[in-house]
Amino acid sequence: MNCRHCRNALSLEFVDLGTAPPSNAYLTAERLAGPETYLPLKVLVCEHCWLVQTADFASRESLFDEDYGYFSSMSATWTAHADAYVAAMVDRFDLGPHSHVVEVAANDGYLLQYVAMRGIPCLGIEPTASTAAAARAKGIAIIEEFFGRALAERLVAEHGHAHLTAANNVLAHVPDINDFVGGFTVLLAEQGVATFEFPSLLRLIEDRQFDTIYHEHFSYLSLTVVEHIFKANGLTVFDVESLSTHGGSLRVYAERSDVASRPTSERLRVMRESEAAAGVTDRALYTGFQAEAEAVKNGVLRFLLDAKRSGRTVAAYGAAAKGNTLLNFAGVRQDLLPFVVDRSPGKQGKFLPGSRIPIVAADQIAAARPDYVLILPWNLREEIARQLDYIREWGGRFVVAVPRLEVF
Repeated sequence: MNCRHCRNALSLEFVDLGTAPPSNAYLTAERLAGPETYLPLKVLVCEHCWLVQTADFASRESLFDEDYGYFSSMSATWTAHADAYVAAMVDRFDLGPHSHVVEVAANDGYLLQYVAMRGIPCLGIEPTASTAAAARAKGIAIIEEFFGRALAERLVAEHGHAHLTAANNVLAHVPDINDFVGGFTVLLAEQGVATFEFPSLLRLIEDRQFDTIYHEHFSYLSLTVVEHIFKANGLTVFDVESLSTHGGSLRVYAERSDVASRPTSERLRVMRESEAAAGVTDRALYTGFQAEAEAVKNGVLRFLLDAKRSGRTVAAYGAAAKGNTLLNFAGVRQDLLPFVVDRSPGKQGKFLPGSRIPIVAADQIAAARPDYVLILPWNLREEIARQLDYIREWGGRFVVAVPRLEVF
């Protein structure tokens, strides 16, 4: 396999999580009688440009289809984050009725609803039919296509250039990262700003977040790599922020290189130095992660087996993609985890891919009164623990597996 950015051959292995179905390929009851497609889940590192990337086994069309099950608005924490982002961008870049905002990967309108509320013209790009329909129901204009240079040229011709583009948790999801980034160079107005949010590679490594690896994530990104890719495709980064979302993310601010005029921020200088000191361009950083992932896997397996031996019951909360990576790597099935609850009506009544654990409504927690609730989307542990605080009434406790097993 060759690097998706620089096309150099790949040989350095970061982690091998065995095989698993795509993490958002939830099963209906009818599909339980049929086979599932399992794909290798292996991550490699380019020693030329240092892009960390999954091996090629699945197309974007097969992963992001009309039944895509992730709806951003299901998390109050995430919608609050989106609202705060819009308020900050409006203030910082003087956005108003004269502006044009485009979000790529608009999902169910979780962010653009706050742009529209402020009377700012906006447009969403979202290729998955299920979430695009939800966004349209909120009054958001959506173009249901994958983004790249060709679509950007069409958008400029039909709608004009964008003064602000937002791309949250999508940069890692694109197989052709050069075409994707180049599209923003085409789309941006001369003084336009593009922001991108993505999980931090360093936080993934430091906190053993191997469960954020799945087929839908084609890349795992550091600031160093992002700046390199952006420069090659006509964008210049001028600022960066560290965020707590998704277990630790970065938000980068970029402008067109041909008209770049904004000064480089002190935050950007500091983070560049921090990543250099951490060794993001040194193969030693990447060689011990397999053992870290296996330690997490062994920890959750021991916990589930011990609970079963002692007669204690465990339920899971959150039919999240990261949970599917964890459960499939650990080989967990319904005998150890009888059900998972989820707030999303689109997931209820279905089954997790691979493990085939049933997904039920949240009221099943109160009905079953489990001794433990395993929170699979650990990045939302505080929000979920508040929602389910009533389990304390019968002595129930919460569990997270990443970065290490914790019962609280």
